[in-house]
Amino acid sequence: MNYRKIANGLSWMLHPFFLPLYLMLVLLTLTAFAHYSPGAKFYLLWVVVLYTIIIPMLALGVLRSLGRISDYMIRDRRERLLPLLIGAICYVLCAVTIARLPSAVFLRKFMIAAACCETMCLLVSTRWKISLHLTGMGAAVAMLVVMNVVGVGNMLIPLTVVILLSGALASARLYLGCHTPLQIAAGFFGGFAVTTLAVLFF
Repeated sequence: MNYRKIANGLSWMLHPFFLPLYLMLVLLTLTAFAHYSPGAKFYLLWVVVLYTIIIPMLALGVLRSLGRISDYMIRDRRERLLPLLIGAICYVLCAVTIARLPSAVFLRKFMIAAACCETMCLLVSTRWKISLHLTGMGAAVAMLVVMNVVGVGNMLIPLTVVILLSGALASARLYLGCHTPLQIAAGFFGGFAVTTLAVLFF
């Protein structure tokens, strides 16, 4: 069995770009937001895809063509600063756009929390390498825990799945030699803490 291919596959499947879309799909199918009209759901999904996947990927393509990043996984800590800044701005713009739906306050908080995680990683990356993948997974776990506590929906099954996937992704990143155990732990618990505080206080 080719463990490197499996580890790389997990790294791409659970890339931070895609986590907001996965969480939005959970929100729009398993929570009170499932009662939104098809038009509202399509609008929210399109906004999330645009600001968290399409624009950041285009930005990475431009940075790659300009020689500002050496590869799309951005393994070099020093190359992460500009992409993280762009990501934080995109999340803020996504939150502002989602605010057009007055009832989507929790979804707006979700995007603000993601922007806070990007900012945290940006600040840390000026001095030290932190796992962006596990920061995203920590943020996802925090969102599901908060949703379960505030009664947005029964998130027990999705939460269990995300925790198991977090463990698998941590193992994959370690196997590929991308991070140390401390960088993995810092990413996960940093993402969890920042997201929880952002959702509660913003």
